[in-house]
Amino acid sequence: MDTALTTVGLPLALAVVMFGLGLSLTVGDFGRIAKEPRAVGVALATQILLLPAICFALVVAFGLSPVLAVGMMLLAASPGGTTANLFSHLFRGDVALNITLTAVNSVLAVVTLPLVVTLAVGWFAPPVDASVGLQFDKILQVFAIVLVPVALGMLVRRLAPAWAERAERPVRILSAVVLVLVIAGALLAERENLGTYLADVGLVTTLFCLVSLGAGFLVPRLFRVGHRQSVASAFEIGIHNSTLAIAVALTVLGDERLAVPAAVYGVIMFPLAAGVGYLLSRRAPDREPTVAA
Repeated sequence: MDTALTTVGLPLALAVVMFGLGLSLTVGDFGRIAKEPRAVGVALATQILLLPAICFALVVAFGLSPVLAVGMMLLAASPGGTTANLFSHLFRGDVALNITLTAVNSVLAVVTLPLVVTLAVGWFAPPVDASVGLQFDKILQVFAIVLVPVALGMLVRRLAPAWAERAERPVRILSAVVLVLVIAGALLAERENLGTYLADVGLVTTLFCLVSLGAGFLVPRLFRVGHRQSVASAFEIGIHNSTLAIAVALTVLGDERLAVPAAVYGVIMFPLAAGVGYLLSRRAPDREPTVAA
């Protein structure tokens, strides 16, 4: 992929996405953990613990190449994307819970993402640069990529709430455009191998997406979390921040092949999420009390 895109364009594009996320967050969003501990705790445990384990089982079962296996684990470790809020709104999920989970996941990803990727590199030993693992300096890069733009967005919302409210919609639209361009760029960079990669990861990414959406809904329901909160959890867990995964693969780890699973996932997750959302909306109860703490 062109150096200017990976070193300048992609980080700036991701900064726009994460800044837009920050514009939608307040410090109070983190405080919702105390109000809905069960819903938040179950969703976070599913996202951070269960999902990487499921992804590991899938890549081993499908016998993916080491590079694509690490790329899948990078995807699994990426937090939910901002589009989860939109899907949750469309299909009557608890959007406030989505915002809380996005906020908390964005912070936790600074630790969990490098940990999962480093363990995956050690296990699968991909034939790439030996420095592909996330050492301390690369962890700092992840910190800058994830938290700094979000913190700036939150600061702008606090200091200029009226401007932040007006800017939130245009920035969200811009973020969606950026997501499409980033995915297209990642796929274009590997266009000669695209057919092979789709054959290699198309099925596993589809299954992983469906399992993520299903686990995001069913695990909370097993713990007696309300329907609306479980719908929110399904989208938060099933709609990954593909832009972040691609950015880490290209700018931090420096290998386009590691970005392929996230790029393919970024294409297939939207129609799959819409289909699952439709099914969940059909079985939604007419009335259901908010989950108790």
